[in-house]
Order: sequence, then C-alpha cells, then structure tokens
Amino acid sequence: MKIALACDHAGFALKDHLARRLTAAGHDVQDFGTRNEDSVDFVDHVYPATLALSEARVDRAILVDGAGYPSGIVANMLPGVFAAVANDPVSARLAREHSNTNALCIGGRIVGSVMADQIVDTWLATDFLGGKYAVRVDKVRALDAKHRRSASEQARKVVTVNDVRDALRHKRSLLLDDDTILTPSVKDLLGEGTVG
Repeated sequence: MKIALACDHAGFALKDHLARRLTAAGHDVQDFGTRNEDSVDFVDHVYPATLALSEARVDRAILVDGAGYPSGIVANMLPGVFAAVANDPVSARLAREHSNTNALCIGGRIVGSVMADQIVDTWLATDFLGGKYAVRVDKVRALDAKHRRSASEQARKVVTVNDVRDALRHKRSLLLDDDTILTPSVKDLLGEGTVG
C-alpha cells in the first residue's frame, strides 16, 4: 500500500518510528517530513501529504502532530480526503468500519510508539463495513462533491441579480473574489435580505 506520512516537530519521533515500521512491513512510504525536531508549522508538511492522497498518488495518509486534531482540520479540507483522529485502537477501528477514512491523525504527544503501532495496525487492517454506514459515507461524499470546485472554475468578475437568482434556483454558490464587481442592483438585493 502507498502511504503518505507527515508530521510537525511534535510528531517527528513517532512519524520516524512509523516510517521505519511501515517500510519494513512492505508498504511504499512517502515521507513528506518534517525531518527533525526543529519547530515547524504542521501545515507545511500535512498539506502536501494530504494533497497526494486527494490526487490519488497514495492510498492512505498518516499524519502525526502534537495532538492529532490540527492535522485532521487541514486534511479534511481537501477533496476526497476523509481524516479521523484516533489516539486508541478502538477509535482507529471505528474510523475505518463506520466512516471509511483514508487519513489517520495521531497525537505524538498523546500516545507512545507501542500504542501508535496498535492504532496504525488496526486502522490499516480494518475494512469498511458498508451497509447502513455506506449510506452515511455516501452523504458525506455528496457534500464533498457539492462544495468541490474544479480547477477550471474561475471567480465571476461581475455579478448581476440574474446570477444570484440563478444560483439560488439551482442551489449553487457563486464564486467571488476581491476583484468581483457586484452591480448596484445586487447590492440593493443583498441589503434588502431578500432574493426572491
């Protein structure tokens, strides 16, 4: 299995341990760093690892920071990445059985290497149960798809009342940026609080 690993300084020792262990077990480990215990921002390493997962360049990702949840926040922002924090084997098993997660977040300051081994082994070996859980996971994936933007989609440069009404009618959002011009009628419409 291709597994992306990433950490910050607080997770370095545990990530390094897991990298050696997973490689010895025959997994193709792609290590996105960090490479030592010098202070770094977790985002700088977690983002590239989860981007690799989002783009299907790896099968799974294991992210280690001090508590686990900061990496999960970043990971869950990317399309197709479903991360869970698991600082015990039961949570790891449920994250796979019930939610079909593809990213595991561990707190390097919460668990030691023996517990981390159990968490990772459980998470990697556990299959998704499907059934009623598939219905729930499908709803999550539908939300993911609904809010995902294609790389070709650009922010609108001018927004008219018809654009707003069309977006509401079709339950789509409008892509806006700092350069987007709102026509006076749109400003009036937004000021009124109604878009009927």
